[in-house]
Amino acid sequence: MTLRSKLLGAAAGIAVLAGASAAAAEEITVAYFLEWPMPFQFAKVNGAYEEAMGVDINWVSFDTGTAMSAAMASGDVQIAVSQGVPPFVVATSAGQDLQMLDVAVSYADNDNCVVRSELEIDASTAGDLAGSKVAVPLGTAAHYGFLRQMDHFGVDLASLDIVDMAPPDGAAAIAQGAVDMACGWGGSLRRMKEHGNVLLTGDEKTELGILVFDVTSAPAGFVAENPDLVASFLQVTAEANAMWNSGENTAEMLPVIAQDAGMDEDATAETLATFVFPSVDDQLSEAWLGGAAPSFLKGVADVFVSAGSIDAALDTYEENINTGPLSSANAM
Repeated sequence: MTLRSKLLGAAAGIAVLAGASAAAAEEITVAYFLEWPMPFQFAKVNGAYEEAMGVDINWVSFDTGTAMSAAMASGDVQIAVSQGVPPFVVATSAGQDLQMLDVAVSYADNDNCVVRSELEIDASTAGDLAGSKVAVPLGTAAHYGFLRQMDHFGVDLASLDIVDMAPPDGAAAIAQGAVDMACGWGGSLRRMKEHGNVLLTGDEKTELGILVFDVTSAPAGFVAENPDLVASFLQVTAEANAMWNSGENTAEMLPVIAQDAGMDEDATAETLATFVFPSVDDQLSEAWLGGAAPSFLKGVADVFVSAGSIDAALDTYEENINTGPLSSANAM
């Protein structure tokens, strides 16, 4: 084998652009996150995607999944790696014809909200957050987790001053004492934790049903026009994940992934230890894309509707999940 918002306004813009897609591809642009280390980056650096797909790839980093949605709507990006489920739900709820192609990573411990240390607030005193200023990247997995946690602790959203900030900005704001709580992921979350504490651990969030995972997504039109290309992309990703999951290639892969993610090796190893990369068979099973995913997407959408973040949820998100390319990749 070969290796290798604010929300309502943004959603309205996305819906207008929803029909845009790339024509039959000779060159594509793929979105990803810096400071978000994943096995696919080993294949990215080594040119495995280009070799398998036979196209030139322009890799572009983004700060949020909502920005990825907008870029796919405009036709500037054809595939997004590790887009959070909440921004995917926001875009599709607004009418953008995106499809979920695989489960990129599950990471309950690597997406959270941090309360500034000086406030001395923990899970037992979370009600004291009323009146706080909170940095939240709206429409993202961190936003969804924030909403679920505030609901769990009985904190009225109307009592909070919620500011839309990308995680790097939120990390800087909490460091400066400009906000009382900040939400984010990856390197930004690590920096936030230098100045505060989380209210719930990853395990505690999972017990409450606050699942956190990212997907590979793409415009439906692009997938329909380029099914083999998309399947090849997913196959290379799956092979890189299998290499990492085996535990036999860490020494070779870790430094490459770290450099591409813009991180040192210790931070990269620490982050990857909190990540789970499901096998293709697992992804296609009832626990993920083969069964549970549509109802989970609907649940995320309903939370956003209840919070007033989006106008309405779709009746079902089944048509926004396309397992065809992943099944083809599994047969390659």
